[in-house]
Amino acid sequence: MPVEIRELHIKVLVQGDSPNESAPTASSVSPTNVDAIVAECVEQVVKIIKEKKER
Repeated sequence: MPVEIRELHIKVLVQGDSPNESAPTASSVSPTNVDAIVAECVEQVVKIIKEKKER
């Protein structure tokens, strides 16, 4: 009997070569970018919830 994988979660951590490089902090991201990021996250969460309800 074959095994079917329905979801696959991959987590990746990328670090730069230079120790001076770092991820942007909340204070370095403009409010416009924060709003866009939050809107995209909400959209993706709603999409995932709808897909789970269809199953």
